[in-house]
Amino acid sequence: MQKSGARPLPSLSVRIDLDAEGRIGPGKILLLENIHTCGSISAAGRAMDMSYKRAWDLVDEINRICRQAAVERQTGGKNGGGAMLTPFGLSLVARYRKIERDAAHAVKKELEALQSDIGRPKKSASR
Repeated sequence: MQKSGARPLPSLSVRIDLDAEGRIGPGKILLLENIHTCGSISAAGRAMDMSYKRAWDLVDEINRICRQAAVERQTGGKNGGGAMLTPFGLSLVARYRKIERDAAHAVKKELEALQSDIGRPKKSASR
């Protein structure tokens, strides 16, 4: 439990470099989660304050670097269609979040030590 006014524990951000050109990180995973929740690429983009074009470009990049579709567009319907995660997309999100949790657990003590070091006042140089 943290004391009131205490600095929050430093956190770890995970970016996975799949190859020289392709990366999966917290932003792309959040976009996939928002697509799953919102049911459309445009709504997911709006939830992240992102244009539809930017959201679509990221989805296209995810599908390209993974060499299989993480998102499937749906056409038609009374609301004009939408998008959903494929089984691969759901697996990608779950796997990334597990890697993220495992990594955070592995470095927890070091992050706590870092927080302690950052919170110490600087020693003044004696003259």
